[in-house]
Amino acid sequence: MKFIYKLLLVIILVSCVKETKEEKVDCFSDKTIPKLYTLKKDNENLNISLLLDLSDRINPKKFPGGAMEYYVRDSEYIKSIAEAFNIHLRTKKIIKINDKIQLFFDPEPENKEIIEISNHLKFEIDKTTITNKLLCRIDSVYSTLPIKIYESAINDNEYIGSDTWGFFKNRVEDYCIEEGYRNVLIILTDGYIYHENNLREENNLTSYLIPQYIRSKKLNTKNWENKIKDNSFGYIPANHNLSNLEILILGIHPDTNNPYEEDIIRRYWSTWLTAMNVQRFEIKTADLPSNMDKLIKNFILLKK
Repeated sequence: MKFIYKLLLVIILVSCVKETKEEKVDCFSDKTIPKLYTLKKDNENLNISLLLDLSDRINPKKFPGGAMEYYVRDSEYIKSIAEAFNIHLRTKKIIKINDKIQLFFDPEPENKEIIEISNHLKFEIDKTTITNKLLCRIDSVYSTLPIKIYESAINDNEYIGSDTWGFFKNRVEDYCIEEGYRNVLIILTDGYIYHENNLREENNLTSYLIPQYIRSKKLNTKNWENKIKDNSFGYIPANHNLSNLEILILGIHPDTNNPYEEDIIRRYWSTWLTAMNVQRFEIKTADLPSNMDKLIKNFILLKK
């Protein structure tokens, strides 16, 4: 009889352990997760990378943002990204958690404070490290630290620019793509690409795009589309092996002196990403964060 009681006790304990491993993580009891996200049927591992453009586009004096400065918008977009990552973790079974989020710059800032802050925004989480405390920490640091990166860069007043083309050529495969993951790269940029140390031209293809170049090619008239097509204007493909990378571009802010500028920026990016074999991408303008929150979360959490 004692043997039977012991056997029953073992069975109960094993069942409890199994249920614990299978339970869903919930960080904040006062936060509800929309059913839209809880009903997803996959348990893919997410590898989210953020690429920040710290060029003078974030300078509030040179490019005022109206109702909200562009660097503040960026910070709020990043907060939405982290919330989506948190929702993803909270809707997975603990035993299946194996997810990553990190932040990159190119080139690397010389400001040590920015580097130190970015180190606190890198997380690799699996079933052995996941806790409610860790989820709350992710939510906290991504809500408070990104804006400090921008403020530090603005206070320095030495904008390092962003070598986005070079990042795609030299780093994106090593930094942002891993087997066994759904790899998502989110780029915060005004849509222009320019870095003084990486200016290339191959016929009418370039590694850069700025308003001055657009004007010089007379792409500020209503027949801009025909000119791009007839002259094969565009970015030089920097890679050809990005089929395992999804890309979300946030913060497009075209020069208002050209009514066709946004269309041209979108055309350049779309053609470029397609040439690099990116299967899924979206390009969003610098709208208010309250309008962008759902779009960001849907891109990350609702793979089409």
